[in-house]
Amino acid sequence: MLEISKNYVMDENQQPIAVQILIADFEKIEEILENYGLVKLMDESESDERLTKDEALKYYQSLKRKNVAS
Repeated sequence: MLEISKNYVMDENQQPIAVQILIADFEKIEEILENYGLVKLMDESESDERLTKDEALKYYQSLKRKNVAS
């Protein structure tokens, strides 16, 4: 399992309200999530045909560009 170093941010009542993590840990989490998304895309193609890794990556990147543009 991925070890994540975290710091809790507390409010004035000492209740946790946020968590800080290292950029390196965040980037690892982001990569894991993107890889998971790519696998799901390859498995659940709209036309019910399997996508190759390159096809899924291209499609995923086009979705990311659409979300940034909106």
